[in-house]
Amino acid sequence: MKKALIAAAVAAACAAPAIAQQAAPAPEHTFTANVGIVSDYLFRGISQTKGEPAIQGGFDYAHSSGLYAGTWLSNVSWYNDANPGASKSLEFDLYGGYKGSFGSSDFGYDLGLIRYSYPGTHPDGSVSPNTTEVYGAVSWKFLALKYSHVISENFVAWGTSNGVAKSRNSHYLELNANYDLGDGWGLLGHVGHQKVADYDNAGQPGSVTADGVASYTDWNIGVSKDVGFGVVAVKYSDTNAKTHCGATPQAYCWGGYEAGKGRGVISFSKTF
Repeated sequence: MKKALIAAAVAAACAAPAIAQQAAPAPEHTFTANVGIVSDYLFRGISQTKGEPAIQGGFDYAHSSGLYAGTWLSNVSWYNDANPGASKSLEFDLYGGYKGSFGSSDFGYDLGLIRYSYPGTHPDGSVSPNTTEVYGAVSWKFLALKYSHVISENFVAWGTSNGVAKSRNSHYLELNANYDLGDGWGLLGHVGHQKVADYDNAGQPGSVTADGVASYTDWNIGVSKDVGFGVVAVKYSDTNAKTHCGATPQAYCWGGYEAGKGRGVISFSKTF
């Protein structure tokens, strides 16, 4: 998502008198844009593009108080793959929140809301994938722990069109690491668990269980390199999601494709 680079410089005068200079204050309003391409768009370890590349980008606004808002877009195919006749090939996210630090600059927090929207049509009997989550995160140096909770009726189309089963209150807990190795290199790591509420049988509504068939754990590890004109990252991602595409397809078999299987991914991103 977003990466912050922090630089510090220290100057000292030894012999001759010098005029003290104050650092320029941080701007009150900051606008940035980002663009990228990825060999396979993974959302919480699950392929959104059936193993194909995705072009992505967005815009962000930040206020010196800590308030922020932004939007982000990517091409997707997962919904159309899982629902023949659907025409939803774009993910359009809107988000906003407040972030700051506490204790010392090493500790931070982030509270916000995000709406995942998928413009287009879907056939009768299918469920809209549009999803709204609230989230909270705490960070320390290169580590961040984040919790996301679904407040919309369903989570990415897990539900029934008649409303008998709903996946509201699904949630995702994740731990992320981004360790600076120096000289533009970074070490990346992630582990997360997605709980899909009210599903204990692939594709069928049921009572909430400790870890239903639709629920799963994902992880990845990789490296990044700032090459001056952008950042290149390579990682390996895997999940224990039910993906088998046999006579009875499992939860994350979409259009004959095992969306949660392990894979390597390469990406390039640029922030302006």
